Amino acid sequence: MTTIAIRGSGIAARGCAYLLGSAGLRVAIEEVRRPSVPTIMLSDPALSLIRGVFDRPDLFSDRPRVKRRVVAWGGPPVVVPHGAALASEEAVQAALPAVADSVVGPTDFTVHTASPLPLGEMRFFGERDAVAAKVKLRDPACAEEARIEAVADGWLYLVPAEAGEGWLLGVGGSIDALLGQSALIAPVVDGVGTASTPFLAAPRLHLPLHGTDWLACGTAALGFDPICGDGIAQSVREAILAAAVVTAITEGGDRAALLTHYQSMLIAAMRRHLLLCAQFYANGGQGDWWRAQQDALMAGHHWCTGLLAKLPEPRFRLDGFRLAPRQAAA
Repeated sequence: MTTIAIRGSGIAARGCAYLLGSAGLRVAIEEVRRPSVPTIMLSDPALSLIRGVFDRPDLFSDRPRVKRRVVAWGGPPVVVPHGAALASEEAVQAALPAVADSVVGPTDFTVHTASPLPLGEMRFFGERDAVAAKVKLRDPACAEEARIEAVADGWLYLVPAEAGEGWLLGVGGSIDALLGQSALIAPVVDGVGTASTPFLAAPRLHLPLHGTDWLACGTAALGFDPICGDGIAQSVREAILAAAVVTAITEGGDRAALLTHYQSMLIAAMRRHLLLCAQFYANGGQGDWWRAQQDALMAGHHWCTGLLAKLPEPRFRLDGFRLAPRQAAA
């Protein structure tokens, strides 16, 4: 293979392009844009991954910081330390280099980080939508904290934005209805702006995740429930693995085995995520909505377990940004 095409424009696409270019491969980019996210909270683990991929140890060090979380989840509020940087998606895109040419002529392999994919369909684990709205913050302390609250019919997630404002995410119902049940977040926000169009908040996984000459990466491959706060880090991890798989194929590795390994690793990541989410939804509330979400998550966990049982044991492991046979990398 001589030319790798990447469809997309987000963190997964930029990470794949950079790593493949660093490995000496020619990368061609097909920009596929989607509506941008107004605020991204980059957790310290996600920051560490991004800085490692792009070899930029100071990346986003000048961004505003979140220092703690205030969580009311099936009990009284608890304050826990939390480190994260805040940035708009446009700022993230501008900071990450795009080491790629435009797609011209035929390519040998495609990394899809945006839909549609050549084959298959997305499976959803639950039925729940989210809406987001700009709010004004009454308490200046909220500029350095994220607030998460479970209420009777869903949950709310408040993150700071520019001075005196924040973004409020509501899952399970309208923001006004959820705020009407809120004791933690409602007292610190004011002036709720126009809510966004509802968007999917349930975990999802596309299968298959590859063909002979393509693989899916980033949110085109899978999506996490925002309750975990790990979506950005997962996209970076996928980019690292996808680039390692493609590089190994170009170097003469066993294409079928490498692509099967990639699919197995992403199914295993979704399986872990579904179990973690099920624990959150089991503790958030006792109503029908909460029970339905937990049941869907556990059904998905069992489904992923069944898929993994039919796949071979992983034959590779990451050693830095490269894949090595398990016995050689141990």
